[in-house]
Amino acid sequence: MSEQSQSTEGKSAEGSAEISHDPVRKITKYILFLTAFLFIWYVIADRHAPWSDQARLQTYVIPIVPQVSGRVTEVFVEQDQIVKAGDVLFHIDQSDYKLAVENAEAALELAGQEIGAGMAAVVTAQAQLVVAETNVEHVKAQSARVFEMEKKNVLSHSDGDKARAAIKASKAQVVSAQANLDKAKQALGKEGNENPRIRSAIAKLKKAQLDLSRTVIVAPADGGITNLQIDTGYYANAGVAAMTFVEGNNAWIQVNLRENNLANLAVGNVVEIALDVNPGAIYQGKVSSIGFAVDTASTSAVGGLASVESKTGWLRDAQRFPVMITFDDDSTRGLRRLGGQADVQIYTGDNWFVNSMGKLWIRVLSVLSYIY
Repeated sequence: MSEQSQSTEGKSAEGSAEISHDPVRKITKYILFLTAFLFIWYVIADRHAPWSDQARLQTYVIPIVPQVSGRVTEVFVEQDQIVKAGDVLFHIDQSDYKLAVENAEAALELAGQEIGAGMAAVVTAQAQLVVAETNVEHVKAQSARVFEMEKKNVLSHSDGDKARAAIKASKAQVVSAQANLDKAKQALGKEGNENPRIRSAIAKLKKAQLDLSRTVIVAPADGGITNLQIDTGYYANAGVAAMTFVEGNNAWIQVNLRENNLANLAVGNVVEIALDVNPGAIYQGKVSSIGFAVDTASTSAVGGLASVESKTGWLRDAQRFPVMITFDDDSTRGLRRLGGQADVQIYTGDNWFVNSMGKLWIRVLSVLSYIY
């Protein structure tokens, strides 16, 4: 029995040694530890160092819309060309607009002549009023002598009546002259550039000059031209886009984060960005705004009925909100392509372990973007 027991114990020890040195068991244990570590890290990072690959580069997209209509005489840009602020994009035929300027200038000159004639009419009416007022004084003086002689019976009452009638007639002439003066002043209006006719003529001239200047279409800022729709001979219509301008100065990242990523997020949080266009490089940024509303498509237009989406399953889809991230500097200039994809790692605090793991993760993803 003693030898059998010792043999059994020896086999048991050998089995235990084999199990302890079993490589499959070791690897399984390591995988379990790694999985548990990653799960814990994922839960913590979701709150304190959120990461997302649902990020795209955004910038301002501006339709180039002519404000006047006409035939395109020259196009100075090509598809996907980079332009600077103020660069001429294309010309619209200026012939009609130059004629409009000449007509407006002539109209202004005519208005000035009319104002001059109106001023002369006012002066003439003023002189006539002075003559009429002088005549009244003269008639009154003559009539006064007639009235004295009438009292002395030197002249008849008929002569007195004629004198009184002459006074009334002279006063009526004054009223008429005053009315003519008022009429001339009314027709003239205000003097100088305040005159309505002058102001109207000046406004028409400015409009014609503005339309002429709008026949030269220039780039509003630094950027690029895309979706070019015109060529020489094309008739451009006012208000209809001829090409698309993508601004290059202002760019930002829009990342769509799950709702549970937003708990500790704040404007100003530090962000590291990996752009797919430049694998291996990390760029610095910060959170500039956090979206607080999204369209859930659960309501319809006013007057309609609300439509409710019904989804089945154990877990519902996470709602995502847009978070805007701006670059800290211009180091990405030349790499900013509208719609370009990126990975972003956001740091909401100063925890060295969480932040270190996040920095390692974003750098690994940046290197991996070489192959995907």
